Amino acid sequence: MKPAMETAAEEVTEQGQEKKVPTRPELELGRYHWMHGSSKTQQYLQKPAVREAEGPLGVQGCFECCIKCLGGVPYASLVATILCFSGVALFCGCGHVALTGTVTILEQHFSSNTADHALLNEVIQLMQYVIYGIASFFFLYGIILLAEGFYTTSAVKELHSEFKTTACGRCISGMFVFLTYVLGVAWLGVFGFSAVPVFMFYNMWSSCEVIRSLQTNVTTSADQICVDIRQYGIIPWNAVPGRACGAALENICNTNEFYMSYHLFIVACAGAGATVIALIHFLMILSSNWAYLKDASKMQAYQDIKSKEEQELQDIQTRSKEQLNSYT
Repeated sequence: MKPAMETAAEEVTEQGQEKKVPTRPELELGRYHWMHGSSKTQQYLQKPAVREAEGPLGVQGCFECCIKCLGGVPYASLVATILCFSGVALFCGCGHVALTGTVTILEQHFSSNTADHALLNEVIQLMQYVIYGIASFFFLYGIILLAEGFYTTSAVKELHSEFKTTACGRCISGMFVFLTYVLGVAWLGVFGFSAVPVFMFYNMWSSCEVIRSLQTNVTTSADQICVDIRQYGIIPWNAVPGRACGAALENICNTNEFYMSYHLFIVACAGAGATVIALIHFLMILSSNWAYLKDASKMQAYQDIKSKEEQELQDIQTRSKEQLNSYT
């Protein structure tokens, strides 16, 4: 049996432990944790950074650098830019040469008086200057759209880093969408207009083919087959001769000017069609990029609010610990 004094000491110790009263800071801290059950003390551990692929000497190799660079290339914008440059180059280059050949054919075979086609010459010269302006503008505009594609691709890929999208950037993307839409509609008209000379030269070429096929048919005269340029409104009705028939028409079709102009107008029309396709492609890309930027801005706002709340919670827990330490 234990001594009576030791038994009494143990009873006093047990009673003291049972009757221990929590301090005020402990009550406040317990009340805070009870009200915010999900906001218990958390340990904010910094995640280790993902090491990039390194070469055998610990330095990032050329292959890894190339892969990283290729990952940030906007391939859709690059394809649309190449298609746009190709289409505009074909339309402007071939159209310029074809217009010059058309003037030569007109002066030599359909209008002997210079005053009759003076207005047409001025219009063609004006169109050639417009072609220069179109080529310069689309060269610059294609580079700008490609740069915008790089910008948006970086915004999407670096959404969770320090990259920040601004309202000005989103406004510029929306402006490009509108401008590309307007240019697409305008190039639809250019594509339709470029098909007119193709139609005219095709009529002349088909008439020449009919004249060649009449060599075996003696009942029909080739002089009855004619092409009248005046009916297209290119030259006035009093222009002389204004039309070509039979052998004269066949000689026109055999000239190098006719052959080159006909095929160049076809290529120019194809270039205009390629430019329309490129602008439609750009329009889809820009619309998608604008939506990405809009979502990125919302995600950034959410992350900013979340980081502020976490910082406030950490500050509250720090102050609670400091008050608890000061009371104890």
